Amino acid sequence: MADVATGLTLTSPDGTRYHFDPGALCLEFLTTGGPGPLARHEILHRPADLAAWLALSRLRLDPGRVAVRPGELANARRLRDALWRLACARTGGRPPTDRPADFDATAADLATLNEAAAAAPLVPELTPEGTRRWVLPARAGQALAAIAQDAVDLFGGPYADRIRECSGHDCYLVFVDTSRPGRRRWCAMERCGNRHKVRSLRARRAAD
Repeated sequence: MADVATGLTLTSPDGTRYHFDPGALCLEFLTTGGPGPLARHEILHRPADLAAWLALSRLRLDPGRVAVRPGELANARRLRDALWRLACARTGGRPPTDRPADFDATAADLATLNEAAAAAPLVPELTPEGTRRWVLPARAGQALAAIAQDAVDLFGGPYADRIRECSGHDCYLVFVDTSRPGRRRWCAMERCGNRHKVRSLRARRAAD
């Protein structure tokens, strides 16, 4: 899993901004939209949209130095949707949908992941300051390969059983719990964790 800079700033339906770190690059990618009802959250409409998201992701790529072809944009959405279904197969949960098959993982999803992972990924290099960065310019296909390889490491690694859906009653964000006790329940304490505390407090007061 990638470990450069972690987490995204998301905005909840009520307009609240919060920090969400799903613990893996491939799970960050799920926030760009998805199959079925998640299509309403789609942000990858144009090649420039994918380059912009790669700049916000933990890859932190300069969007002006990432070339995105239309075919690569379509591949990005296909990989993202496959990752959603594979993640749901791990968590046992799924966003509400009138078509359950929207989130049923298939052999085609696994093939999509493995095909993307087989491509040449981004190339790291060491700077004179002793930090790591990615060799640029790069192609979007290289970034997709890095995302897919991150997914292979996650789904086939020691944290595969810690891929979880947020416990918020109306939140379906997916994260991997890398904490030592393995007790993470929320996408972010400042959002769903806090909402749970508020509801619990109100319920206790009402009972009293």
